[in-house]
Amino acid sequence: MAVTPPTDAELDVMIRARLASLGIDLDQLPAGTAADPETGAPGRDSVLASLRSFMRGTVTALAAYQLPAPAGSDPATGRALSQQPAPMLYPSISVEWRKP
Repeated sequence: MAVTPPTDAELDVMIRARLASLGIDLDQLPAGTAADPETGAPGRDSVLASLRSFMRGTVTALAAYQLPAPAGSDPATGRALSQQPAPMLYPSISVEWRKP
């Protein structure tokens, strides 16, 4: 089954929900596409159009990226190997902050 891309309305709901979880309310922006002449704030519709474009382009490309498997590894296990954490110079630092 092929994945159907989200509609503009579905993306708007997702974008507004994500921004709301961060405390950002797009309803504070002026309606329409024209910027507010007094404050220079962009119009709500132009912001949503820009964020929809970002979601369809950049986020899709980033989500599809796979780290390359190490040279000489079996292709069947290469994907799992590419998900291993990157080596760190001082791993104890990263281990300490992840403790429950």
